[in-house]
Amino acid sequence: MTRILVLYHSQQFGHLHMMAEAFAEGIQEASAEPSLFNASRGRFNIEDYRHFDAIAIGSPDYFSYVAGTLKTFLDDWFLAKSRNSEGLLQKPYALFLSYDGVGRARQSLEMLFSRLGSQVGNIVECNGEPDEIVLAACRDLGAKLARETA
Repeated sequence: MTRILVLYHSQQFGHLHMMAEAFAEGIQEASAEPSLFNASRGRFNIEDYRHFDAIAIGSPDYFSYVAGTLKTFLDDWFLAKSRNSEGLLQKPYALFLSYDGVGRARQSLEMLFSRLGSQVGNIVECNGEPDEIVLAACRDLGAKLARETA
């Protein structure tokens, strides 16, 4: 079965958690196995990443940049890749972003995570609390990621 990591950073309002859950629903609907990990609660073990077929990454916009916990994931990925790249390269990925106001972190999110592999679909963005349109877009992109990974 296709395994997809949904890695996100969510805390104060839970907007990204809501979006991550919608991604997981879409992944399940496409007959893949989602695994959610909220990076604000701890550091993701990069060695575990080798066992996933794809990844969905969600970040809040913090001063026009991604959350530090997700940058740490990317730093860990880079160091692990330098030692042994097996299972770390060329994975399909999808992106989602939440902001309150401008949402300038999109560019840094897309640029930073492009190193992981090939992006599936367009980034799902949300200004404030996600409504049903945003959650449906997350479910759709999660399903698309699962289908394109299988």
